[in-house]
Amino acid sequence: MRLVRFRYGDRIATGTLDDGAIRVLEGTFFEAPIPTGEEIPLDDVRLLAPVLPSKVVGIGLNYRAHAAEMGEEIPPEPLLFLKPSTSVVGPGDPIPLNPNSERVDFEGELAVVIGRLAHRISSVEDAEKVILGYTCGNDVTLRDLQAKDSQWTRAKGFDSSNPIGPWIETSADPANLALETRVNGEVRQSSNTSDMAYGPAALIAYITQYMTLLPGDVIMTGTPAGIGPLAPRDEVEVQIEGIGVLKNEVEP
Repeated sequence: MRLVRFRYGDRIATGTLDDGAIRVLEGTFFEAPIPTGEEIPLDDVRLLAPVLPSKVVGIGLNYRAHAAEMGEEIPPEPLLFLKPSTSVVGPGDPIPLNPNSERVDFEGELAVVIGRLAHRISSVEDAEKVILGYTCGNDVTLRDLQAKDSQWTRAKGFDSSNPIGPWIETSADPANLALETRVNGEVRQSSNTSDMAYGPAALIAYITQYMTLLPGDVIMTGTPAGIGPLAPRDEVEVQIEGIGVLKNEVEP
């Protein structure tokens, strides 16, 4: 099932997407939403970020090939960082070029959306039960500031640095999904989630030992090899098998 959040005229609503039509829901994805019976063509709406998380938890160096290209080893435990809610934007929203940075990079990623409160999850099986679904993400990074700072708050937490979308796919299997990032149609990243050192359920079990995950929170599971810089007006596409394509353009 594909879950969407969208703007239609003057209202913002949620729904399920099937065969190019949105079936509108009453309520959020987390409160047993009820179908209203209204249907709207997908072409008539503007898709928004599918959730508005209280926080985004990022994972560093989680793809073996990416760790190698950075000259690093896979960490013995997941490497966590936080991105604020103000970093989240949706499909079609512009990616900003921060005036304090000389290099803005794309990082295509699988994003996990949490469906219910998760606190100190004790097993992978229990972790899987709190996942609402999966979406595409782009962990836009100020690479020069990441190298300069001892932590990554500036480099990865700046406004509009975390596009997600275009929707949430509830039935994807995260263990074996092709992931591709394109810039102006040219493939820059081509990998598979099977290259992740720590899968989504294992990440949830680890993260919730330290912080509670709330419904709508997002985990960015790390990026594969092939990261690179963006220029004004570049079009970035993150495509994940069985989920969809997230498209954003860099601001002029």
